[in-house]
Amino acid sequence: MILKTDKEIVVMREGGRILAEIIEKTKQKTVVGVTTKYLNDYAEDLIKKAGGKPSFKGYNGFPAGLCISVNDCIVHGVPSDYTIKDGDIVSLDGGFFYKGFHSDMAITIPVGEVSGDTLRLIRETKKSLKRGIKKSKIGNTLGDVGNTISRHAEKSGFFICEGLCGHGIGAEVHEPPQVLNTGKRRKGIPLQKGMVYCIEPMLAVGTSETKEEKDGIKTADNSLSAHFEHMIAITQKGPKILTKL
Repeated sequence: MILKTDKEIVVMREGGRILAEIIEKTKQKTVVGVTTKYLNDYAEDLIKKAGGKPSFKGYNGFPAGLCISVNDCIVHGVPSDYTIKDGDIVSLDGGFFYKGFHSDMAITIPVGEVSGDTLRLIRETKKSLKRGIKKSKIGNTLGDVGNTISRHAEKSGFFICEGLCGHGIGAEVHEPPQVLNTGKRRKGIPLQKGMVYCIEPMLAVGTSETKEEKDGIKTADNSLSAHFEHMIAITQKGPKILTKL
């Protein structure tokens, strides 16, 4: 676990805000008829213009700046010539390296007409992130964070995707500790000032089981999934979201 100074958190907040702007602009381009490759190229161009670099490009061989995951693809979706269709849900997961530090965030977007159940999946995944953030304060543990996420998912009737979690972040895009979407209250690493990590609940409709394919990690039963992520800092005043507009 690498604690960050107040000055370092200020820099990470600057990078996080820029990334949030890039994701928001890319969200506006996420419409029926565009390819996921187009969205990636658009975001990479914004990253370059902002004076940063895409954190994910080349990381463990990943070929793009954004992970773009559609429908049953949970994370690590590889941009391609796939054309977005009416009724798709699209997750945009972006990383931004700026002034020596990485930022990381994700959102899931409904495109066109989607069912009420699909909208509920997206809404409850986002709520689980908010609840995890709320628990991210001095006096709690990472077990408290994971526990509140998993309890909300279970109450909502959805499944936490197995083997996938959040992470510490800083000079490296993935740093200790792992930030699980499950946990036991009062267990795990105590939260302390200077911790910066990403919380990223990933919920699925039909199963917690996953499968890894060449174009991303997917639900084992091909049911829909959603993904939201914020980078936060632990401060004396509570959690500070670094990846927001």
